[in-house]
Amino acid sequence: MGMMVSWMLIAAAVGAFSITALSGCFIIPALHKLHFGQTIRESGPTWHNKKQGTPTMGGFCFILGIALALVLVLIGFRRYAPDLIGTQQVQAIMLVMLLAGGSGFIGFLDDFVKVVRHRNLGLLAWQKLIMQFLVTGAFLVGLHSLGLLTTVITLPGGGAIDLGWVYYPIAFFGIIFLVNAVNLTDGLDGLDSCVTFVSMLGYLVGASLLGFYHVSILATATAGACAGFLVWNFYPAKVFMGDTGSMFLGGIVTALAFVLCRPELVLFFGIVYIWDAMTVVIQRVYYKLTHGKRIFRMTPIHHAFEMRGWREVKIDAFFSLIALMGAVLGVLYIYLT
Repeated sequence: MGMMVSWMLIAAAVGAFSITALSGCFIIPALHKLHFGQTIRESGPTWHNKKQGTPTMGGFCFILGIALALVLVLIGFRRYAPDLIGTQQVQAIMLVMLLAGGSGFIGFLDDFVKVVRHRNLGLLAWQKLIMQFLVTGAFLVGLHSLGLLTTVITLPGGGAIDLGWVYYPIAFFGIIFLVNAVNLTDGLDGLDSCVTFVSMLGYLVGASLLGFYHVSILATATAGACAGFLVWNFYPAKVFMGDTGSMFLGGIVTALAFVLCRPELVLFFGIVYIWDAMTVVIQRVYYKLTHGKRIFRMTPIHHAFEMRGWREVKIDAFFSLIALMGAVLGVLYIYLT
């Protein structure tokens, strides 16, 4: 049975990588033809102006890769190892795809407004929040219906703490924050793809330790798809994932921790996104309190590293290393609990 799981994991990784990489041969020219080019924000780094017009919405490549790889592998599981992944596990995967797909759709609308209406800020903040409230609410209801919504947080050493009703607003707004945090991290060529690849490796090992094979499959497919997208997205990027892709990945990164019934794990496996987004929050609060002073040269923090002269590839590697440290700590946390 262990050999079967190993082969399915390999199939998920190879399938997602291949489909994602090959789809770029068709999707990127289509984006060029539709003139779906990236609009560079005026408030962003001036040296990014050369990226103006680079095709965006490339996230469709790995969305397609993940979806098709999952379908093929799940069919294989249901045929050859139905005891490992049953109906409830498939429903849990669909729930992850609900948050990812819903978030990705919001990102698509944001991208569409930018490229078609030439409004570089995309959707208005209230429009995006209302839609995220609906998607997040549906996801939490789905968790409850599958018996995966728990207010208990497991602690190292075998202890636990029940947050009670306080858990629900924390979970609700935490999900929205984390999805947007992944979106914010998508500011450099290959950055989100690299960090998410490492994050998924953490989920893969963690889910395997906990016996959640369906989560392992989804994590593996996502990792493979991110690697496939790097064929096109690594510096110098031939395509950007856009909000379509980054918010889709944000949904997966966030949802996996919840379907594992261990939401606290996202603090480890999503450490880079949280760090990057928190620099924005800290900067804005400090700016208002001090009437114009700043802590960081620019936020999100990956742009501050650029201003120090770091090349994008070096920043990708550094952030991936931090993600790896978070993944190792997350796996150790699981082992200790």
